[in-house]
Order: sequence, then structure tokens, then C-alpha cells
Amino acid sequence: MQAEYVIIGAGSAGCAMAWRLAEAGRDVIVIEYGGTDAGPFIQMPGALSYPMNMARYDWGYTSQPEPHLGGRRLACPRGKVIGGSSSINGMVYVRGHARDFDHWAEMGADGWAYSDVLPYFKRMEHWHSGGHGGDPAWRGRKGPLHVSRGRRKNPLVKAFVRAGIQAGYQATDDYNGQKQEGFGPMDATIWRGRRWSAANAYLRPALKTGRVRLLRALAQHVVIEEGRARGVMVRQGGRERLIGATGEVIIAASAINSPALLMRSGIGPAAHLREHGIAVLADRPGVGQNLQDHLELYIQMAATQPVTLFKYWNLPGKARVGLEWLWHKTGPGASNQFESAGFIRSRAGVDYPDIQYHFLPIAVRYDGKAAAEGHGFQAHVGPMRSASRGAVTLASSDPAAAPVIRFNYMSDPQDWVDFRAAIRLTREIFAQPAFAPFAGHEIQPGASVQSDAELDEFIRQHAESAYHPCGTCRMGRADDPMAVVDPECRVIGVGGLRLADSSVFPRITNGNLNAPSIMVGEKAADHILERAPLPPENAEPWIHPDWRNAQR
Repeated sequence: MQAEYVIIGAGSAGCAMAWRLAEAGRDVIVIEYGGTDAGPFIQMPGALSYPMNMARYDWGYTSQPEPHLGGRRLACPRGKVIGGSSSINGMVYVRGHARDFDHWAEMGADGWAYSDVLPYFKRMEHWHSGGHGGDPAWRGRKGPLHVSRGRRKNPLVKAFVRAGIQAGYQATDDYNGQKQEGFGPMDATIWRGRRWSAANAYLRPALKTGRVRLLRALAQHVVIEEGRARGVMVRQGGRERLIGATGEVIIAASAINSPALLMRSGIGPAAHLREHGIAVLADRPGVGQNLQDHLELYIQMAATQPVTLFKYWNLPGKARVGLEWLWHKTGPGASNQFESAGFIRSRAGVDYPDIQYHFLPIAVRYDGKAAAEGHGFQAHVGPMRSASRGAVTLASSDPAAAPVIRFNYMSDPQDWVDFRAAIRLTREIFAQPAFAPFAGHEIQPGASVQSDAELDEFIRQHAESAYHPCGTCRMGRADDPMAVVDPECRVIGVGGLRLADSSVFPRITNGNLNAPSIMVGEKAADHILERAPLPPENAEPWIHPDWRNAQR
């Protein structure tokens, strides 16, 4: 079995590339170990907490004990399903700030500055403002990826934005447009009440062309002969078989699985490969390094009025929500409930936002466990640009063995300063008049947690991953010893092999990672097809005019 292009991974970037290659008339095989994304647990936006906690849909990875978080092992969900993590994520759509991509270019990702990537964000989007204003000139209207906004009928959702403005922050109609900084409506990959994953946006149309075939199998390693990728060895039904590539092999298996696959294929830190008996074909010390993520806390408040989603937090309530969604694709099940957002700067002297908010009108964890019985609401808050770095390494050469994941969270002293600031700034927002009719006592951290030491202990015990791993196969110039792929997503040192997913990020972007991951797939497709890149657009983002001296 062979094709011109073999893509490993039917996730966010992989699906985008499959569609663009099929659109260009190319023959493609997509290898995906995960199963179907059919069914309400994935397709119903309101059920988002279920698939990321189900072994059927999630690889079930956890970090090694994190020394700066009390030795806790943190969950690291990755989609093991058609659509990859776009089928199990929170559906929040954030491009990242323009300055993020300018930093990429400064770090050696030539051609990936914001002016270069903005046309690809616009190409991939089919944006629906929902009557909430926005920046149409900065958005795309004809792409396959539907991006919409919730109806924002819950009074707490609007109170959060008003409170942010009352606290002295900016308002923004469109944080994915010119002005990220401020409080406003949140975008989501939801369309007509359904999760609009990369599978729905890209893969299904690609399969309908007849030029893309989907192969359910576990990729073992890339077959490399005379310095060039010739195919992929897979395991399917207990047997190994070679899937040949007459053109190129393209890895898009996630920031966890992509470096592991490279290392199993003989591409990575030479000493580490030899430890596991793997022949070294390309000594690339950066493979698996530079691991980054976002951490977040849930700042939770009790509600004095029964206006939260807690009224559905029982079996009859969940049944009503599910039935309405099944019949009409409407109601609470048609929203991810993250309908208001905030992006602020932690202190004066920071030029663009480094703290992100997701607001949720219920006090509950991602794993579905409520912190306290009764009505409540919460803000998910965390710093965006930690200097802490971790690594993904191999436990063994066995493709069935989970890789070793060490994030090294909170290892940089500035992380603690930034997290304390995030908690205190959130408390200030919740204390604004907009929340006076609704806010009761603070559930967590709790009013007694005030000093730096007390906040640090709360952070140590309660910080959770926002599930945004990236950076483990960093993009850079070919002469950079720690770069893994060049700016055209070619794996350095091996012919006929590319890699395009969130692992190529030189530095983590500001916000959720699904949108920039899809953008990487879109832009990589043009490089694969040897097309001229889309013409750059020199759109200048809004930066606070007094950012050097003012925090808001």
C-alpha cells in the first residue's frame, strides 16, 4: 500500500494538510490509530468534559512527578480519535497574539511572522460574529473551519466582561482581530450546535474527494533508506506492514507523539537513542526538548442566585440537556459555555497580554467534579509565557510504550510571581459592582489564603494543565543545532520527511493552541506543494499606548 504523501496523525494539522493536498489533486494516506468521532460525547459541545477523560478517545498520558508542584502527576490528554485533540478539546478558538509570531521569526522561523501567518488564519476561517461586532477585515469568511460565538444569555457571562471594564481594563469586540487585550466575547469551533473539529472541517471533505484514504493503524517508525524517508511501518491487526510514500512522509502526531516517533525512527539525541538500542540516523539533540504548556487555576465563587449551570448538574438535568441537543442541536448542550474571555497584562512593562481568562458559569473541574455543591462560577486563569521548559523522552523503543513526559512546571521563579498576580487580579475583578448581585463567598482559594506563601501552596496543590503542550520539535534555521525542522517544516538531516503540528512552535502562543496548530497545517501544505506562500498582510495589532508604565 502506498501513496504520494503519507500523513501520520488525523489531528488538527494533519487533517488540514490532507484536505489541502487533496484539493491540489494529490494522492494521500492518513494513518490514525484512534477510532471514530461519532456520537454525542464528542459532537455535543456541552459534553466536552467527557471525551478527554475516556480511554476510548484519549491517549491517557500523565506527566512524571512534578517537583515544583508537590510531586503531583498532571494529566496530559491527547486525542486518540479522528480529529485528534480538536475532537476532545474545549473548542476555544484563539489565534494567539501577533507578537507571538513575530517572536517566532526572531527565533529563526523565517517566514512565520504575523504578517506571514495572518493570511493563513484568514484562509482557514469561516467566521460568524453572532452580532457581537468584531474586526471583519482581520477575519476569514470562506474557509472550512467554522468559528462562532455563543448566545451569551447567562447574566454571569456578561457580568464578567462588565467587571473587567469596571476594573479599568479594555473592552474588545474581537480578541482574534486587531485588539486582543481586554474583555469580550469568546470564539469557539462550534457550528450549528455541533463541535466543528478538524475532522468535520477538513478530513471528511478530503475523504469525499476519493484522493485521501484513512488507515487505522499504529505508526511504529518512519522507514528511512539512504537518508530519505520511504514510508511508515505500522502495526495493524497484530501484523506489521509498510505504507510506502513515493513523495514525502509527514508527521503530525502531536507535541507528545511526534518527537517519540522521530526518536523511534533514529532521529533525535544520539546518546538517548543508543540507550534504547536505536540506530542513530540523524543526531538532532532538540528532538523532544523545549516542551512548553500553559498552567491554570480555577478561581471559584459561590453564587447567591440560581443562575448558574448547576441547575443541570443532576441526572434529570443532564438528560434534558442531552435530549434537546439530540433533537434540535440547541440549548446548553450546543455551547461549550466558555462564552466570555479576557486577556490582560500582569504588570506594567509587559507589552502585550500575558494572562488569559476563560469564564465559566459553574464551579466545576475539567474532570467533571464540582468543588462544592451548589451554585457557583469560576474563572480559569493562568500566565501565558512561562520560561519553564521540559522534555519528552522515550521509556523504551517499544511503540506501544508511553513516552516519558517531564514538563518541569513552575521551575522558573517568575512563574510564581506571575501566578500570584493572576490570583490577586482575578479577585479584584470578581469584587467589581457587576458581580455584586451574584457573588457570595470565595470557594477557592478561599478568603483565608492571602500571603505569598499561602498563595504559593495553593498553586502548588491546585494548578492544572490547560492541555496546551507544544515546542518539542522546534522550528528554526538549518544551522541551529537545537532546531528539528526548518521553516518549510522539513526535518533537518533527513530527506522526504516533514513535521507539522504544535511541536514545531518555537515558543508557546498566547492562548489556546488549536487555531495556531491548524494554521501550521495550512501553511505547511503550501510548502509541501512548493507553492509560493500567500502574500503577507502588514496589519498592525493594538498595543496599549502606555504599556511601559501602566498595567491597564
